[in-house]
Amino acid sequence: MKILVTGGSGFIGTNLVQKYADSQHEVLNIDIQQPRNSLHNKYWKQADISKKDTFEKIITDYDPEIVFHMAARTDLDGKTIEDYRANTTGVQNLIQILDSCKRVSRVIFASSRLVCKIGYQPKHDEDYCPDTIYGISKQLSEQIIRKNNGSYISTIVRPTSIWGPWFDVPYKNFFMAISRGLYVHPQGHTILKSFGYVGNTIYQLSKLAEADAELVDKKTLYLADYPAIDVLQLAKTVQQHFGSPPVRSVPLPIMKVGAKIGDVLKYIGMHNPPLTSYRLSNLTANMVYDLSATERLVGPLPYSLDQGVRETYDWLINHPSQRNEYNQTP
Repeated sequence: MKILVTGGSGFIGTNLVQKYADSQHEVLNIDIQQPRNSLHNKYWKQADISKKDTFEKIITDYDPEIVFHMAARTDLDGKTIEDYRANTTGVQNLIQILDSCKRVSRVIFASSRLVCKIGYQPKHDEDYCPDTIYGISKQLSEQIIRKNNGSYISTIVRPTSIWGPWFDVPYKNFFMAISRGLYVHPQGHTILKSFGYVGNTIYQLSKLAEADAELVDKKTLYLADYPAIDVLQLAKTVQQHFGSPPVRSVPLPIMKVGAKIGDVLKYIGMHNPPLTSYRLSNLTANMVYDLSATERLVGPLPYSLDQGVRETYDWLINHPSQRNEYNQTP
């Protein structure tokens, strides 16, 4: 089959391209950025998805059967919605282009858990509560998708917090902070998060692309490991693989003081303080999503927490440049 991955140079996209390349499918990555994995250069064509002409020619020439739309601007640094044109204009361009691609049978559109702020549990698929410009852009993206019903089967997925080989900030920072004995956990706090190992995420995506149409068409599904992960358990598992100092626990009031200091440092110009009130709030908030629909469709996941951490550790050890890029604590 001919698989198209937009954003195949990103974290999840890189792993998705590898999965289909290993499966002997024909795969194409369209991305404005060069692949993170240089071995993927042969699968890559460069295009800005917010500019339709080049994007359209590449897709129509390739004539894909299955499309994974992973391309997006995903940082939180944008100041206005215009800064996230890739997430709005880009998805609109793709939908218009695919209308003329007769072989396309399935499209999986990647959204984000941040269409709702952390801690907010949406009551239904169109119950939105973003608290960032990025989250607003992904809300608009989902609304564009729902208003444009193509002839293909379409599914919206919301990856939660995904980690693993080829990842970047903030979760690579989490791993590297633990490896250097810098991570501290709020003392006495059990924090549950719907995190996901990328190997399981790729498995979920591939299974959704093969599922019966009536089970996935026009559906919105979260992607993460199930059940939710205890953050301290994850931290200790990472620590054990790296052989780093034991994870320390610090009383929450002390961490709050450190976060306030970080707020001041950020206000006076420090780009990325070790801890801020926003980060501490995100760290301590339980973040558990309903993955029952995904679990019914996909079934058991192939990687345990320990296996995922082992593969991530091996990748970091075998890619020293990725470790050397780390210069800050989360």
